[in-house]
Amino acid sequence: MYKIIAREDLTPDIHLFKIAAPAVAKKVRAGQFVIVRIDEKGERIPLTIADYDSIEGSVTIVFMEVGKTTCQLATLEVGDFIANFAGPLGLPTEIENYGTVVCVAGGFAVAPAFAISKAMKQAGNKVISIVGARTKSLLFWEDRMRSVSDKLILTTDDGSYGRKGLVTEPLKKLLQNSKVDRVIAIGPTVMMKFCSLTTKPFGVKTIVSLNPIMVDGTGMCGCCRVSVGGETKFACVDGPDFDGHQVDWDLLLSRQCAYLDEEKRALELWQSARDKQKGRQSCHASIEPN
Repeated sequence: MYKIIAREDLTPDIHLFKIAAPAVAKKVRAGQFVIVRIDEKGERIPLTIADYDSIEGSVTIVFMEVGKTTCQLATLEVGDFIANFAGPLGLPTEIENYGTVVCVAGGFAVAPAFAISKAMKQAGNKVISIVGARTKSLLFWEDRMRSVSDKLILTTDDGSYGRKGLVTEPLKKLLQNSKVDRVIAIGPTVMMKFCSLTTKPFGVKTIVSLNPIMVDGTGMCGCCRVSVGGETKFACVDGPDFDGHQVDWDLLLSRQCAYLDEEKRALELWQSARDKQKGRQSCHASIEPN
């Protein structure tokens, strides 16, 4: 059992948990992930590690309420326990002194991007970070990202904060106007696809993290199969980092939609069961004697 020792609600639907996990914290490196299972009946979900403290023995994860398990996870509080917290898994991001590294993060992927930007900065790189979100209320960790970046560019789709537009726009300008040695893109699959398409004409190696397609996290289920350079790879054991110019994005996007109906149904069933439980508890409370 793994205890939640801190919680922070970064936005209404994005949450930070700090978990007491000394064995994981001792060995984790930037870019790796953990498999979380809430209880003995729960499903296993992969979550990228956002930060860690090997001295404290803690690992920080950030997640967004999307499906049944992440919504259920969000109901837990400090002092509650998670049944399984296995890791670190996956190959760590290759960290070297490349020169100038641009880290692009979309949505709640700011969390894993922070760990990579921090490691790149510690390795002696000039780090330029681009963080994008649909609107201002979905942006978080601005101060953290600024602390590990030589330059931080913020974008919002609606222009409510920072520059109006997509992350690919400032990325293209950087590539046109300065020497960039490596790009790291983490976020929604479609965002990583277009970041890769943006950098390809400039010949700048672009690393993407294919966490969004992972399920089992150990290579046993085969759900995270991806075509990279014409070869079949498994995102969880061969990655999650891959060369974005070699990924078959259209195939990846089509396969990512394979379980949408099942995921929607699972969320509906869980919400219905929770509402019924709340109704019973309310009923019992109303008939208790004064």
